Amino acid sequence: MEPEKEKEAVGKVAERLAEKFPDVSPEHIDDVVQSEYEALAEAPVRDYIPVLVEH
Repeated sequence: MEPEKEKEAVGKVAERLAEKFPDVSPEHIDDVVQSEYEALAEAPVRDYIPVLVEH
């Protein structure tokens, strides 16, 4: 997956999670999503990064 498309997909993950969990602040969701995304920075296979971040 291209880096820009990957970042866009991860951004959409944060949006979906914010809709799914309206009682959690969007800032907290963004922080957690970013943390999980960074944890997968060295993953060799990039196709599933957004799915892994969401789960």
